[in-house]
Amino acid sequence: MRNHALAFLAVTTVLGICGCASGAAQPAGQRAAVASSGPATYRFVVYGDTRFTDPAETDASSPAVRRALVEQIAAERPAAVFIDGDLPWHGIDADYAQYLEETRRWAAAGIPIHPTLGNHEFANCAEAVCLERWWAAFPELRGRRWYSLTPAPGIEAIMLDSDASLQAGSEQRSWLEERVGALSAQVRFVLIVLHHPPVADLQIGPAAGHNPRPNERALAEYLEAAAPGTRARFVVVAGHVHNYERFARGAVTYLVSGGGGAHPYPVVRGADDLYQGTELINYHYLRFELGGDGLNAEMVRLDPQSAATSPRWEVRDRFAIR
Repeated sequence: MRNHALAFLAVTTVLGICGCASGAAQPAGQRAAVASSGPATYRFVVYGDTRFTDPAETDASSPAVRRALVEQIAAERPAAVFIDGDLPWHGIDADYAQYLEETRRWAAAGIPIHPTLGNHEFANCAEAVCLERWWAAFPELRGRRWYSLTPAPGIEAIMLDSDASLQAGSEQRSWLEERVGALSAQVRFVLIVLHHPPVADLQIGPAAGHNPRPNERALAEYLEAAAPGTRARFVVVAGHVHNYERFARGAVTYLVSGGGGAHPYPVVRGADDLYQGTELINYHYLRFELGGDGLNAEMVRLDPQSAATSPRWEVRDRFAIR
């Protein structure tokens, strides 16, 4: 636990003030200058819906898939891993302990972990208790439910809490608008990570329960209105749907990356989904590289039949944002 916290503080700069638990005092905002120079490229990983839990539980989440993903990401040696929610299956001590156990290689390598809150972080515990356990796992975020950071020159990461309101006039939305309005001219890309997707393939029947909700649709409306007047490009990554999807709405790119090990959801893809792969199961992570030519991304898919024995990997989607 301590290794993850130290790595976070050593590599990143926390910028924004953030939402707090009910009744908690709001911390003062922290601001610091962004380094004027850095590596020629910045490589990082985004994914979510891992549902770390007791390995004896194999329906809610696949321990073999989780392990394979963690090991492959560790081998990538990314500059950071961004988690788009549902890191534990339940917001209980045992599931966070399992997360720490299964990601020892990340901690040993000093890879910073930047999480967002999902609905499963609030499962099987009262809200205040759930938050306390999340903050115990990520003490550098104590008192914060949403936050921003500048992990490398040219990119700003904004980590949102879709369990709290994103509607106009809400505390989180006002904070977000302030952050977007204060972007420096050096920021080329804004990575926005949250759990519930603002844009996704619309499903019918029981699967419709994971369709975009009014809360996140309000976020999409704001971003698409703000994008034409913003020099930086917005890239939004969410989870909740246990699959992979990709969309473009004007100057905003929307991704669904929920292939971290949780029970997979087949999706019926609409014509506007830029990924038209026919696989029903897409365990995966997203690999990004920020360089002089822009932001390049790949969806790295795990063959689900190979997870427990000799994992096989394939890049199944590739795109660039200039």
